Amino acid sequence: MRAMKVAIWSVMCAWLLAGCASFPASERQVRQAEPAAPELDIQSWHTSGGARVMFVQSEALPMLDVRLVMNAGGARDGDLPGLAAMTSALIGEGAQGLSVDDIARGFEDKGAQFSSGSYQDMAVISLRTLSEPQWRDPALTLLARVAGQPTFPRDALERIRTQMLQGLKMERQVPGPQVQKAYQKLLFGDHPYGHAEGGTLESLPRIQRQDLVDYHQRYYTAGNTVIALVGDVSRAQAERIAQRLSDALPQGGAAPSLPRARTLSARKVEHLTFPSTQTHILLGNQATWRGDPDHVALYVGNYILGGGGFASLLTQEVREKRGYVYGISSYFKPMAAGGPFTVQLQTANDNASDALALTLDQIRRFIAEGPSEEELTMAKDNILGGMALETADNSDIIGQLGAIGFYDLPLDYLQRFNQQVRDLTVADIQAAMRKAVDPDHLAIVSIGPEAPALPVMQTVESNESQGKDQ
Repeated sequence: MRAMKVAIWSVMCAWLLAGCASFPASERQVRQAEPAAPELDIQSWHTSGGARVMFVQSEALPMLDVRLVMNAGGARDGDLPGLAAMTSALIGEGAQGLSVDDIARGFEDKGAQFSSGSYQDMAVISLRTLSEPQWRDPALTLLARVAGQPTFPRDALERIRTQMLQGLKMERQVPGPQVQKAYQKLLFGDHPYGHAEGGTLESLPRIQRQDLVDYHQRYYTAGNTVIALVGDVSRAQAERIAQRLSDALPQGGAAPSLPRARTLSARKVEHLTFPSTQTHILLGNQATWRGDPDHVALYVGNYILGGGGFASLLTQEVREKRGYVYGISSYFKPMAAGGPFTVQLQTANDNASDALALTLDQIRRFIAEGPSEEELTMAKDNILGGMALETADNSDIIGQLGAIGFYDLPLDYLQRFNQQVRDLTVADIQAAMRKAVDPDHLAIVSIGPEAPALPVMQTVESNESQGKDQ
């Protein structure tokens, strides 16, 4: 036994020394060792029913991940906020000839995992199963039945409705959800992105079973669906699986495009009075959309400003140096028909006015001056180093595939993203941020005992398109 341990240790030492020999020791070697762009062999085609298929073969594990992505999110609710969320919640609660227990037991007995969800743009149905036909085929048969023939049982409808109504009532007891919904409404107004995708206390009781049936028949159609497949199956097998799922869905075309969200052309302010020990503040404006040519510049610029955690400027200036806030961050959220730039912060009530003033000043300064070369270099290194994690396993890949297919992005989107990050300059970020965000035209929503004082607006010398439609 001792001899075996010595032999193993010798092999490990040799392996480690071999690794050290190739470790980058010069600037040139470091550059050559930069993280490569995730390389995925994405194959794409359409089923006879019009579903777009996105497929990546992966033999690393004997698994298959399937994701159906429908253009059926909360933006399609119409005059019944919460309809998309309720429809999604009831997928899996009953299918033709099957109860909710039959469905749950059916997936569990086959070692498969099933889930569904709804967001502003999309509804998602996911399955993870073993790739061996004896397990895979029955799981896919059950998935096709659940996704294509839901029964929306009345008892399940009432149970889900009660849960959603209770959730809305609980949200009234905490500040976070209230300020988020008020911000969303102030920012988007009557646009489909402006209403609460989880519904309201007034809308949820109005939703009837027939509304769910009609919604499913209209928006869960094959022609309105992206079928993403990742796993240990061949192209021929993937084609048969995709066609089988497409045939199981209602037949119909794609949903019409949403109108583009409008950018606020003036400051809008709202305060919600709430007896909390902290003041929550959200501020921002409609700024981007999926497919925006400035996406990479905005992404990297925001990483430096407020999206990079403790390394970001807002965290350093507002939290670390002044201690005004418990947390502060910013993000761009690109969607099909728009996407806000948002800064969110939480602060002690006594610090709210100072924290807001400093935050607005930092935003204005960053938009006017842009980042430094050092800040940009650090951001690039961090972003490129983390990109490998975006495709670390099949569950990550399936998410990327679904988004690429749904938003009609190039098949080499991830490689392009990496290269664009590398090529980005300070001037690129400065121009993109100035075009996307006017610091004097922001929605500012707060919740707490008293409204924070607003600083006097200043004008940034900048672009002619601020305040116009994106």
